[in-house]
Amino acid sequence: MESLGFEAVRIRTVEILNMKKLLALLLCILIPTAAFAGDNSYKIVYDGGSIPNIKAGTDVKLYIDADRIRIMKGKEEIANIPAAAVTEISYGQDVHRRIGAAVGVAIFTLGVGALLALSKSKKHFIGLTWVDGDKKGGIAYQADKSDYRGQLTGLEGITGKKAVDSDTLTVKN
Repeated sequence: MESLGFEAVRIRTVEILNMKKLLALLLCILIPTAAFAGDNSYKIVYDGGSIPNIKAGTDVKLYIDADRIRIMKGKEEIANIPAAAVTEISYGQDVHRRIGAAVGVAIFTLGVGALLALSKSKKHFIGLTWVDGDKKGGIAYQADKSDYRGQLTGLEGITGKKAVDSDTLTVKN
């Protein structure tokens, strides 16, 4: 009889271990899935264009869906552009030397700030133009340096248009 009690305890212990392994496996699958199922938007800064009721410098979010591009300000959709309506994607950079910051730092660090004047800051801008029936529009926005390439790739993928590097275009007066 005593061996029967030990056998029941051993079986119960094995069942508990199996349940813990199953729980660990489920958590390993669910946690990464929940992390990737989060917000699939890009934070951008609206720089100008034909979208009404929004000012330059406003922080908005860009969503690249399978068949459209959406721009949201909070929970309000301010633009919904069909991918097939996009006529052009452009890309450019704005490069600045950090002179003002260097002067400020140089005052307090006895000239070390002069090294800062040698560094550059880049801002990445993306432009879209579209024609949707009788509605024409365009937008220019500043993209974050860490994800502008992803945005360009996504936009090129859903529209079938190749992004034009506006820095390489020559303007004749």
